[in-house]
Amino acid sequence: MREIIIDPITRLEGHGKIAIFLNDAGEVENAYLQIPELRGFEKFCIGRKAEDMPLLTSRICGVCPVAHHMAGTKALDAAFNVEPPEPAKKLRELMYCGYYIYDHTLHFYYLGGPDFLVGPDAPPEKRNILGVIEKAGLDIAKEVIKHRAYGQRITEIIGGKATHPVCGLPGGVSKPLSEENRQEIEKMATSAVKFAKFTLKLFHNIVLENSRYVELIKSDAYTLRTYYMGLVDEHNKVNFYDGKIRVVDPYGKEFVKFEAKEYLEHIAEHVEPWTYVKLPYLKKVGWKGFVDGPDSGIYRVGPLGRLNAAEGMATPLAQAEYERMYSTLGGKPVHHTLAYHWARLIELLYAAERALELVTDPEITSTNLRGKPDKPGEGVGIVEAARGTLIHHYQLDENALAKKVNLIVATTHNVPGICMSIRDAAKGLIKKGKVTDGILNMVEMAFRAYDPCFACATHFALGQMPLEVEIYDSEGRLIQTIKR
Repeated sequence: MREIIIDPITRLEGHGKIAIFLNDAGEVENAYLQIPELRGFEKFCIGRKAEDMPLLTSRICGVCPVAHHMAGTKALDAAFNVEPPEPAKKLRELMYCGYYIYDHTLHFYYLGGPDFLVGPDAPPEKRNILGVIEKAGLDIAKEVIKHRAYGQRITEIIGGKATHPVCGLPGGVSKPLSEENRQEIEKMATSAVKFAKFTLKLFHNIVLENSRYVELIKSDAYTLRTYYMGLVDEHNKVNFYDGKIRVVDPYGKEFVKFEAKEYLEHIAEHVEPWTYVKLPYLKKVGWKGFVDGPDSGIYRVGPLGRLNAAEGMATPLAQAEYERMYSTLGGKPVHHTLAYHWARLIELLYAAERALELVTDPEITSTNLRGKPDKPGEGVGIVEAARGTLIHHYQLDENALAKKVNLIVATTHNVPGICMSIRDAAKGLIKKGKVTDGILNMVEMAFRAYDPCFACATHFALGQMPLEVEIYDSEGRLIQTIKR
């Protein structure tokens, strides 16, 4: 048995490694994604003041703090039984659109996109934002940097800080939007719509007009037939901030739709000894191992998961591109993992369009921003993080201190699918033991499509961190393993 290790895996948030095992014929027997990180947020939040929770949990991640802040705030809405006024909801969603603009821009141009824009076989030193700049030109790079900054500026204006917002309160937000700031956001949102359209055009020109890339997207190595989950509005359109959780089966038929407070009736978590990440699945189907199809309870979230789970986009330009994607890739649902990139850019366009709708809404500068909280209790808050469905569940005592905290983070939902995607990509790409840097990068492309955030996903800590030391001789043979 031959072992190939990719350590560390690259262009993601967090840490991890991939172990690929080959048989004597050089074919892949199996591949594992191992996440060595351990975080303790569910433990050290216990005993904290309720109003601190949206601030503490936003520190789980520097990439998606807005999502954690908003999920925490919505959990407090429910825990204090208070409904925010409509202007407060609109301000929250407007800030959230800013977060999507900067986050999806980051992934396409900095993390996942370089595999297409520069090429999966390009030298490693070129498969990054610098390689993208070299190929696309400095003027495009300036637009990328500018519009990522626009998204952060929208977050800063409404949230108080560009990275870790502080605006969320039980039943509302902390401050109104001034007319001066409203006009500034309107200009940025207008520009972001143009930028999103340009980015999609770039994707069409470089990826969709390249037959090799299209074949790669549609190949069996990057195809999984799973269930899909995402928030939808009352018309079953994609919504990032609010709605019901809709799940469709591998044939695209609605499997279940439920309220945030009902999530434990539908989602359970499996544990494997070789990773610190828990593995969610649909309770009514069950855990059947790392297999896809209608008899397996594994589901996927994130951009492709949301688009598959919904019946369309709520803005016109995004809807037109949504229809184009499904027409090009053979109808709904699309099971091709690399199509996550296209879905992500459709969402970038939707976020910009929705931001423009919200910032021109007459209520957006209202000062009616806070409902009156009731007695503390229990609450669940769900939003769609850029990486997928994010669940915060808090139980508060009579003094409004957290006595129990449960978090199911977007990447956690996707881990079973990521594990299978890596395994299938390795099996489809590695033949007769032939391995090149380009092939290993294409194995990594299987997880990069999900835009994973493993620092978020490994949030639960019990006991002590195990220590494992491997000792090799001068020939590279493992001669001893010492474990704590």
